[in-house]
Amino acid sequence: MRRASIAVLGAILIVLLCADWIAPFPYERQFRADVAVPPCRPYRLGTDALGRDRLSRLIYGGRVSMVLAPLAALLAVALALLAGLTAGCLGGWWERVVTTATDLCLSLPWLFLLLAARAMLPLNAGPATSIVITFGLLGLLGWAGPSRILLAAVKRHQRSDFVLLARSEGCPPWRIALVQILPNLRPVAAAQFWVTAPAFLLSEANLGLLGLGVAEPAPSWGNLLREMENLSAVARNPWIAAPLVALVMVVSCFQVAISTGDFEA
Repeated sequence: MRRASIAVLGAILIVLLCADWIAPFPYERQFRADVAVPPCRPYRLGTDALGRDRLSRLIYGGRVSMVLAPLAALLAVALALLAGLTAGCLGGWWERVVTTATDLCLSLPWLFLLLAARAMLPLNAGPATSIVITFGLLGLLGWAGPSRILLAAVKRHQRSDFVLLARSEGCPPWRIALVQILPNLRPVAAAQFWVTAPAFLLSEANLGLLGLGVAEPAPSWGNLLREMENLSAVARNPWIAAPLVALVMVVSCFQVAISTGDFEA
């Protein structure tokens, strides 16, 4: 199941990365004579209210979400790794500062914190700026959860025989952190990445539904879901739920890969 899920994710990612060659039309192209048409031969998923091909926007929007959400997860895990390694190896007030900051971040509702931070930034930003703001915020605000787990792993390794032996040999703390402990944190960091990436996909979808995510005309799976706000329209035109189907499929594959993976706890 894990291999099949990773294969599906890989196939989806390849399709999205090749959007320039696979998508039938550019995502911003408008067909003013074919506004809100149902699926037909030239438009496999129909067109939206502005006459843009839904399938093309689904592919291009998936490329934005599927590429940048994992990058934001990498940023969050990297910050968490830095914080956990620093606090665990230096101890003292370093550990107290990191632990206090982590507890403070985790005590706040994650979604409300993200919404508040995004609402304080310019809401009329261009597409490129909105993409950087959206996924930059996800990476900068998502470090707290992985940091607590990585800090616990660092403190566990601090009591290991190989670390005690390195200390007895006179190794400085920075060498112990980088040579002895850091390589052993890779399984934990990988597990945190696989957990964080789908969470960021869903967070971007929430921001897009509220109009705080990627700005038009650039598509993402989040802002494409705004068409589903009218449930009666979804019942009449079920093809507009294609972004939801794609999002559920990707998140499910991530969850299967996590639940069946042999990551270190």
